[in-house]
Amino acid sequence: MRILLLFTALLFSAIAFAHELRPASLSVIQTAPEQFDVTWRVPSRGDMRLSLYVQFDENTLERSLPSAQLVGGYYVERWEISHPQALVGSTIAIDGLANTMTDALVRISWLDGREQVSRMLPDRTRLVVEDRAGIIEIAGTYFVLGIEHILLGIDHLLFVLALVVLVSGGRQLVATITAFTLAHSITLALAVLGIVAVPQAPVEAVIALSIVFIATEILHKLEGRKTLAIRKPWIVAFGFGLLHGLGFAGALSEIGVPEHAIPLSLGLFNIGVEVGQLAFIAAVAGLMYMLRRVKPVQLWEVRTGTTATAASALPVAYLVGGLSAWWLIDRTIALVV
Repeated sequence: MRILLLFTALLFSAIAFAHELRPASLSVIQTAPEQFDVTWRVPSRGDMRLSLYVQFDENTLERSLPSAQLVGGYYVERWEISHPQALVGSTIAIDGLANTMTDALVRISWLDGREQVSRMLPDRTRLVVEDRAGIIEIAGTYFVLGIEHILLGIDHLLFVLALVVLVSGGRQLVATITAFTLAHSITLALAVLGIVAVPQAPVEAVIALSIVFIATEILHKLEGRKTLAIRKPWIVAFGFGLLHGLGFAGALSEIGVPEHAIPLSLGLFNIGVEVGQLAFIAAVAGLMYMLRRVKPVQLWEVRTGTTATAASALPVAYLVGGLSAWWLIDRTIALVV
């Protein structure tokens, strides 16, 4: 029971901590030879926001006062600026970034189609605007963003955890994770390319419902039932994977992708998601392996005739199901309020 309570506390702490680690994003779009629209998104919780502020160099003039609003867990500011060299060669800094554990993605777009995409970190809070971002910089930026998104997306991780617990055997696990990967890759690409457009709020609510469903199927498996999800989990994983891909696309659409490197950005983001997902599965497998090598656990397995892996299915089902049910209620209320 103590271990269960500790795990619950750590899980809730991780949820709160991950919320604060979401990246900030700065979008600067040219609208005239020397003019730009600026959009600055900062992670927030309720009325509280991270203390991050954009600073352009002394040659940049503000043409309008910032307008601000809270949107989807972000504090969003918009204003207009002008610069005699269209920002090329200028410096952009993020005040307060060095005091956080988050990062900031900067995307600058010019009228002639040029774009620069850069990732600013707590130890790299300034950047010099160039004519165009290099391919290596774009690839590295979106690869890391993909890893961050899956590892900080607690709902997606809990879905994967529930799948790992639900399946039986390595072959079925490979088939299930492959189906989930293929499905969310399809909808991620369709959404980013503008072929499919779905409101994000309902998607997030149904994602929570999908986790509740898988957690319930774990309980059904423990009862000895043989549902479709238990017999052929890859079918269910593929169906819900299509839905989760729309959730990934929602996060990526907030950041945007460079027009001249859409396939590269999309591909590296997706690869980053897969690397993060596989790292999480490996961590879960490693944790269970180490747990089964602990002498008291081995003695308990012999005495009860039950493996530690099987015994963990019940608390995982209740913890994952309880959290996802809470998310479902919270996100559904947000839809109607």
